[in-house]
Amino acid sequence: MGTELLLGQIVDTNSSFIGEQLSVAGIDSYFQTKVGDNWDRIKDALLLALDRSDAVIVCGGLGPTQDDITRGVIADVMGVPLERDPDVEDRIRSMFGTRGRDMPENNLRQADVPKGAAVLPVQPGTAPGLLAPLTVGRDEKVIYAVPGVPWEMQQMITQAVLPDLQRRAGITATIRSRVIRTWGQSESGIAEQLAPYHDELEQRGHATLAFLASGIEGLKVRLTAKAASAAEADDILAKEVELVATILGDSVFTTDDESMEQVVLRLCQARGITLGTAESITGGLIAQRLTDVPGASSVFRGGVVSYSSDVKHDLLGVPRGPVVSDEAAEAMALGACRVLGCDASVAATGVAGPEPQEGHKPGTVFLATCVDGEAGSLMVRLPGDRERVRQFSCISVLDVLRRRLLARA
Repeated sequence: MGTELLLGQIVDTNSSFIGEQLSVAGIDSYFQTKVGDNWDRIKDALLLALDRSDAVIVCGGLGPTQDDITRGVIADVMGVPLERDPDVEDRIRSMFGTRGRDMPENNLRQADVPKGAAVLPVQPGTAPGLLAPLTVGRDEKVIYAVPGVPWEMQQMITQAVLPDLQRRAGITATIRSRVIRTWGQSESGIAEQLAPYHDELEQRGHATLAFLASGIEGLKVRLTAKAASAAEADDILAKEVELVATILGDSVFTTDDESMEQVVLRLCQARGITLGTAESITGGLIAQRLTDVPGASSVFRGGVVSYSSDVKHDLLGVPRGPVVSDEAAEAMALGACRVLGCDASVAATGVAGPEPQEGHKPGTVFLATCVDGEAGSLMVRLPGDRERVRQFSCISVLDVLRRRLLARA
């Protein structure tokens, strides 16, 4: 909830995360509602939700400011007052103390809990989550309240809310999922390849298949199995994942939901290869993705952001002339290995847009890799606006390197 959602000031990724996690946990989710920071409208939305559902998850409005009214509205719906929880108060004070910061007194509003409600056992930030049981007519219902900050919400949902919901729903079976990530094919192409397998899977009935288009993170194929134990579910998934990976071939870059950069760094480490980057169109985004992975320093030596043509020519040794070409990309990759002293490199040059450059349309990108002193390149035409072209360039060139490393003796 939150007025900023209705105004389009922030994108609601929380609802999609919660919906996906509920599905994986075997819990039906029938409605999602967005409501602004208004007491009466939030109360009406909660009463409607409780009338048609056994459990309601409220996301947002647990902060310390005047427009954070979720706690009060839940107390109103329950017909109880708010009470200060001393343990939560101590926890909030301790968080500020360990950060060496003075605590504004209004932060203690976050320690106010509806009478009869409980605080969720997971509290990564200053806002505690709430579990509020209540009776509607003759039915026992429950409201869960979690913060709108995504990383706080995600921990509370997976570690506290879902286990409690499964217990209340009497779900004793274990539901497990595995995510396969692919790059280089369209969603329709992947679906067409897997169509016969999908039909067989439905006949067997012990696992389900779903496609999750994830933009710059690749197309995900999620397999979910339900069994009496985690071990049994994992065994089912292991066999199905192997079948899917065999069908899809080298477009699969991981069967363990890793990012492309994690896979590339792991391959380099296993082969004792150091890595560098030479970036024009991507402006350092490839290096950023690589260094976001913990432990990348054991492989990644550094990067050159050669946005200016002079830097390409003078530092990386790109021949004078066009800088949006396969020759320029290969020279950048070779130059990166020389300048950075690394065994392998990736390079990207092209036109992000919105205007054409050197006779090339926006989305035209030349990707190059260098391994063991040998450079190779290819041209791709990538869709989308400037940002998407840049991001697609990152994962695409890393995928080219992945394939070269796998083919390397």
